[in-house]
Amino acid sequence: MTKSLSSGEVESLTILGTGPAGLTAAIYSARANLKPVCVEGEQPGGQLTITSDVENYPGFAEPVMGPELMNAFRKQAERFGTRFVQGNVTKVDLLHRPFTLEFSDGRQIKTHTLIVATGASAKWIDLPSERRLMGKGVSACATCDGFFFRNLDIAVVGGGDTAMEEATFLTRFAKSVTIIHRRDKLRASKIMQEKAMKNPKIKFVWDSEVIEVLGEHGVTGVRLKNLKTQAVHDLAVEGLFVAIGHEPNTSILRPFLKCDETGYIITEDKSTRTNIPGVFAAGDVADHVYRQAVTAAGTGCMAAIDAERFLESI
Repeated sequence: MTKSLSSGEVESLTILGTGPAGLTAAIYSARANLKPVCVEGEQPGGQLTITSDVENYPGFAEPVMGPELMNAFRKQAERFGTRFVQGNVTKVDLLHRPFTLEFSDGRQIKTHTLIVATGASAKWIDLPSERRLMGKGVSACATCDGFFFRNLDIAVVGGGDTAMEEATFLTRFAKSVTIIHRRDKLRASKIMQEKAMKNPKIKFVWDSEVIEVLGEHGVTGVRLKNLKTQAVHDLAVEGLFVAIGHEPNTSILRPFLKCDETGYIITEDKSTRTNIPGVFAAGDVADHVYRQAVTAAGTGCMAAIDAERFLESI
């Protein structure tokens, strides 16, 4: 159900984000009769909407398409009375109660409690060919998609701990993994470097960047440019994993919420509570370790229960 905003009304609970965390929070809070409002931003459904086959979400014996899975989440939330608002929240006031969320078009929501489930966006190379082949051989999640690349040659872009971790994990499935890095030495911690360099399945291409992902309906290779010699050559691979980090979607919230140095919201131990009473964080926006749909859904459930208990206390 799409909600129209009315001035003067104060919501009990507003949820920012409609990925697994946000929609699970909506399901639980709606069943608790909190009448939640869910704000859909630029990417309704979260990062699963750009994922093709999802094989590791519990309860699905056969693969399910990411958008199909998120549509089922949304319908379940709607069935219990969750209301949805479309738009981008560009400004918040979390210092005064009720909290105020302001949209880019000037609309406002006032709310007693807030669940932040805005997720973290993978950083991409930003190539048209990369975007075109996303979900067709291009991925930013080895844990999610590594299984599909069994006995194939694949490449990983990046030089930090994330890239080393992803590359090492992918060797469980792939025939070979080539790490492509812009510099002549890695940024990863020494232990992660050593682990990758000792792995017989991992190779390195130094001082190079991907300038094009090759293939029409699936990845067939990458075009590389050596940043020192400017020489261009093609590398035949059937998958490309971009592991240059994630950016938590917290820019408008950082003046109010306690975050770590990279912008992930810090929550109280074994809860979703933030430093501001009545504000809770769920999913990848507060999780730089696991970043899975099922863990996001779990913290969405926790946030709904935390919000319900907070509302009861006041």
